[in-house]
Amino acid sequence: MSATRPFPELADQLARPDTGWMLERLQELEQIPRPSASQGERDAARWLAEELGELGVEARIEAEEAHGTYWWPLGIGAAAGLLGGLAALRGRRELGFALGATGAAAIADDFPPGERRLRRLLTRRETYNVVAELGPSDASRTIVFVGHHDAAHSGLVFHPAIPQAIGDRFPQVFERVDTSPPLMAPVIGGPLLAAIASLTGSRALARLAVLLGAGSAAAMLDIGLRDPVPGANDNGTAVVALLALARRLREQPTESIRVILLSTGSEESFSEGMKGFAERHFGELPRDSTFFVCLEALGADHLTVLRGEGFLRMREYPPRSLQLIDATAEELGIWLFPNLRLHNGTDGMEPLAAGYPTVALCSCTDLKQPGNYHWPNDVAANVNLETLADGVRLSEGLIRGLDRGWII
Repeated sequence: MSATRPFPELADQLARPDTGWMLERLQELEQIPRPSASQGERDAARWLAEELGELGVEARIEAEEAHGTYWWPLGIGAAAGLLGGLAALRGRRELGFALGATGAAAIADDFPPGERRLRRLLTRRETYNVVAELGPSDASRTIVFVGHHDAAHSGLVFHPAIPQAIGDRFPQVFERVDTSPPLMAPVIGGPLLAAIASLTGSRALARLAVLLGAGSAAAMLDIGLRDPVPGANDNGTAVVALLALARRLREQPTESIRVILLSTGSEESFSEGMKGFAERHFGELPRDSTFFVCLEALGADHLTVLRGEGFLRMREYPPRSLQLIDATAEELGIWLFPNLRLHNGTDGMEPLAAGYPTVALCSCTDLKQPGNYHWPNDVAANVNLETLADGVRLSEGLIRGLDRGWII
């Protein structure tokens, strides 16, 4: 992609979204308990499709197969590490290695964009994607905006006091680090250490494997037993942003570009809805003319565009895709928190790994953290509506620019 400089008059032509209108819909959505691959998620999908219909935009719901959790596959892998460490301590090194290696491989394979083979052995349900298309159906170029309407389970590991305490006591940690902590490192670390301890005969590593395995399994159990959070920021803000874009595109349709608005289900169970969309539609979306924009948790204090993300290895976003959204933000006078990377995954991982031009538009706090992440205080009242409005403006700016001939 070789992006020309955005048109100087673009900022004057983009109406600022109605934050009151967005807040009303955010408050409606947060009232729907909607864990991944559940009846509540289906209700949220229907609500979104109806809201789009009221705007005059036809939407369809696509059902995909999903497991609906991440705590079961990761918990099983962590438990294998625990048992592997115990086997190593008892001198059963072959068994310890087998358990540790198998557990680590299962966990690694479960992280997006992996094949997730262990999930195929677990219970399966349906998840629900909402898809709407606007603009010329025969357009030569397509931009896909992706949000998700399911909501995460909470857990003690997500307690907001943890990063706040670190920031208060050791502010230099957040000042120096621009990559989120690898929260999943202890989960895969337990079985890996069990395998290494079994190979080397190290009792110290075996004990550490037991500790990490037990702690990770307990954390997964805690998450699985908790209720879903209201999910206003993560990711009700993206759902409302899709509605706001639909509203603007009905008022002022595109001339030469097709826009797909996609809200996935089961993002919180490792992007299962997005993976289903990929298997169903990537074959009909050419990589040289399709641009993906992942919208994720747009309601903290600062917009940011991720430079990279990944659970095990960091996948960098394409420089030319970043150049396009950075230039658009500059033209619109929108400041982006610079140079952040995520040791986790959004729905942007699937198109990124598949080779599409992709960006992930998110938001963060002063501590470089997502706002109210996976905690019961993730409610509409705590969403920064001005940041959300800027996210919508930036997204529309990309649409209008591409419609005018910016090159993907």
